[in-house]
Amino acid sequence: MPPIELPLLERDRELAALSAVIGELGSGRPAVVTVTGEPGLGQNDLLRWAAAYATDAGLRVLGAHATPAEHEVRYGVVAQLLAEENRALAPRLFLTDEQPGGLPGLNGLLNAVRDRPTLLVVRDTQWLDPASLRWLEALARRLPRAPVALLTSTTGTALTRPEWSVGTPLTGLATTIELALPPLTSSGTATAVLRAFGAPGDPAFTEALAEATRGIPAVVHDVLDRFARAGHSPRADRIDPLRALTAEVVGDHATRALSDLRDPAAVDALRALAVCGDLLDFPLVCTLAGPHSVSESRLRAALAASGLTAVRDGHPRVQDAVVRARVLEEMPAEDRAELYARAAGLAQRVAADDQGIADLLLLARPVGDPWAVDTLRRGFTSALRCGRRDLAVAYLARALDEPLAAEDRARIEFQLASVEMVTAPAAAERRLGGLIRATRPGPGAGLRARATDLCLLGGDTRAARHALAGAIDSAPAAPEPRRGTTGAPAVPPGAGPPPALRTHLVPHRSYPGTPPGATGPGGGRSTAPDLPGTSRAHDGPCSSGPEAAGTGTAVPDEDPAVAERHELTVLCRVASFLRHDDADLDVLPVPALPDAVHNPAVAGVRAWEHGVAGVHREEVRRLARSAFVPAATGRPLLVVPRLLGCRALLLTDDGEEAENHLGALLDESHRERAAISVAHILTVRAELHIRHGRPDAAARDLAAAEAELPRDRLHPLFLPYWLALSMVTDLQNGHTERARETAARPLPPLAHESATTAQLLFARGVLARVDDEPHQAREHFRACGRWLLRHGCVNPAVQPWRSLAAEAAHTLGDTEEAGRLVHEEVRLARRWGAAAPLGRAQLSLAVVTDENRVENLRAAVATLSAAPARTAYTRAVIELAAAEREENERRTAVALGPAATVLPPVVPPPGPHVPSAARPLGRPPGPRPAVLTGRRTAKAPGHDAAVWHGLTTVERETAALAAQGLGNREIATELAVTTRAVELRLSGVYRKLRIRGREELRALVQEAEGS
Repeated sequence: MPPIELPLLERDRELAALSAVIGELGSGRPAVVTVTGEPGLGQNDLLRWAAAYATDAGLRVLGAHATPAEHEVRYGVVAQLLAEENRALAPRLFLTDEQPGGLPGLNGLLNAVRDRPTLLVVRDTQWLDPASLRWLEALARRLPRAPVALLTSTTGTALTRPEWSVGTPLTGLATTIELALPPLTSSGTATAVLRAFGAPGDPAFTEALAEATRGIPAVVHDVLDRFARAGHSPRADRIDPLRALTAEVVGDHATRALSDLRDPAAVDALRALAVCGDLLDFPLVCTLAGPHSVSESRLRAALAASGLTAVRDGHPRVQDAVVRARVLEEMPAEDRAELYARAAGLAQRVAADDQGIADLLLLARPVGDPWAVDTLRRGFTSALRCGRRDLAVAYLARALDEPLAAEDRARIEFQLASVEMVTAPAAAERRLGGLIRATRPGPGAGLRARATDLCLLGGDTRAARHALAGAIDSAPAAPEPRRGTTGAPAVPPGAGPPPALRTHLVPHRSYPGTPPGATGPGGGRSTAPDLPGTSRAHDGPCSSGPEAAGTGTAVPDEDPAVAERHELTVLCRVASFLRHDDADLDVLPVPALPDAVHNPAVAGVRAWEHGVAGVHREEVRRLARSAFVPAATGRPLLVVPRLLGCRALLLTDDGEEAENHLGALLDESHRERAAISVAHILTVRAELHIRHGRPDAAARDLAAAEAELPRDRLHPLFLPYWLALSMVTDLQNGHTERARETAARPLPPLAHESATTAQLLFARGVLARVDDEPHQAREHFRACGRWLLRHGCVNPAVQPWRSLAAEAAHTLGDTEEAGRLVHEEVRLARRWGAAAPLGRAQLSLAVVTDENRVENLRAAVATLSAAPARTAYTRAVIELAAAEREENERRTAVALGPAATVLPPVVPPPGPHVPSAARPLGRPPGPRPAVLTGRRTAKAPGHDAAVWHGLTTVERETAALAAQGLGNREIATELAVTTRAVELRLSGVYRKLRIRGREELRALVQEAEGS
């Protein structure tokens, strides 16, 4: 394929000017024309066109081309000009010593042109040798007396500006023109594409070409030629290959220009400019380039003439990253690293921007000064603040190349791994593994436990085992515990924090206080291990945790080695539950803990263990709160145990307290820039929102968690938990189709080994309820129950799988299984004592059994009024209203008693009911208002209807009109009051009825009417 030919695009003005000059030259009028512009704009193409045009017009044309290689050759350009007219003169120009004031061949040329007008064409005058420059300046002074036109081209700013340029008086009466060439416009680039391919290109392609080439005609020509030879067409889907090819062409042009730059001072200045030209002023760049005899102005001119730089803000700057890379590629690696180091030192001395200095240090040799590490760490923080995790990782990795104290190196390694957990999990695990093996108790005590904690958040379950083995090897001898078990209670995957936050179980034992005959989904007896701190003969609270001193043989935690061993032990229990790998020969069994351990990490894990076992609720609450109390030794608190403590508080209906702790933990993780911790905390808080009936807030937290830790970077062990939360959130928000897509998503093999499988099974069961598929729902809930019981989880506060499986069985007509499962859940919930699981169990009992249905519903309403289970409470009220209406009772009120308060009923969100399990703290005391429903008698209930119980007469009137859909202004007109009075009355109505607005008021009235 022959190379493509492009005309002189968008040069009509310049062609017209040159045509006029050549026409006047034929009439004997002299002229001086200078064509300027950056390299590649087509200056020499215009000169070649003018030479051909003048030849066709019968004029004599003499040409020469100045080059960098001949810049020091005396009269090199003059010899080229006169070679055709006087071949004998050229050798003498180089051999004869220059005489003062002598201009060899000039008079002969002037005599020769009197008979025939002559056009002198000199290309690239920026490379003129000094002798030829003086010769041409002398010619310019004599032009008014000779029919000669001097046509020259230059790139950028010549090393020495010729005196025949515009604005100088030397040309006298001769015409003087300077033509500055602009780049091609978008229209000109589109024309080039049309000429190259014979068809117009896509607008997006043309725009991308103009942007990548900056409209430089030479670059456009080479790019289109190579693009066509590669068989591409100018389509929008070929933009990526176009940009890659353009970068290659620009680099080739830069390489050629760099080879023409022969001045060592200019080369050094260009390299220094490529390193730090965007950070330092040009005088400082010249200082960095080294001592040279060349002046700053001459360096500026040389760099401009090379075409490799452009002037921005008054200072030379390298054109772009491609040119910068080509300039620095020519340097040896050691010299380049040394130049970067000197540039960083100079920038630090002049107090340049920290980010810029850190960028220089990335490619520099080790500096060996403390300021380098400090600057890189500040750059790390700034990069994370801007969302540039890749750059932040590079900064800290470079800091590790500097000489560091062992403690500082370990801290930087840990900080680096916390970010690499998101960007490069495998590298983070290797880095943390090295920390775990190398760190020993000392001034940096706690780092090994924190590294293990971070490993668990990242999904590395084996690191905890190895860390514990190292702690045992390095710890001092300690008294044997009075007693202990080889296992620990199960952390049910159904409701735990990110799945790593759970503990290992040894099955085939029963919890103290487990009701006799507790059965699983298939009728089998549930099993679980003994709780630490309890005995088989004693069912009272256990005595473990930070506040449980004075029992057993406790080892004081003031010893860092002992404290670290306790922390690693509980983390190892978490890891063992998350993924069982007991079959591996290099995995040691988890040792037991003493009964009384004053360690927040132990308290958090044990609180969760007791909570999933469903016993000792007050002890669980106390232990969970102890997980957030800093140790007296000042050891940093771990993330995993505190998340477990939050989960335990959710099980005890202390949701508001858990939310406060999660907020504080989230702020701490944000300060430490630990993205993986932030993601897991947000996920736990999303589940809290689901339990509290706030699916919109849950969706926001899940989206924020995925922004911190994308799902493609999530460890497979955690994936089922995240998918389950997404499904339930979508169902509660009415996005059923999206939930189905999530349920159908294939899982990696390792995800099926995760302890969070139960959570995903439960979510699939809820989806089956929405799709009205009771068979699938029951199977999913049964499978969820089997998984939970396998890990010893019996507390219905974790997941109410029994009640939902019972409702599905009831729908299918299997009343025996439904009754057995629901009675089992009622017994377990009553033993645990929290309001939310007990109320849900009572509600399901009323749904699946006809005996004492109204009484059971009343009990469910009364119980759920003490918990923030809004959807469950609303469902209970509706079910009670329907049951009482069926019995044709005149007043359908559920008296809830004076000791509790009522959480306002809300309209159930689309999708299934997902139970709540937390109760906000600090709710103001007060009597429960009666929640009433009645048969429909009118458009709005009368003043004696029970729905208006506790309201004044004017409030009843206002509420009735608002329930009919009237606005505040319409109500004010109807009642002849002000709009402000209506607002105050409605506020009182909402407060007394414990509702949040008109929608809930309308729903309450509709239920009261039986609609």
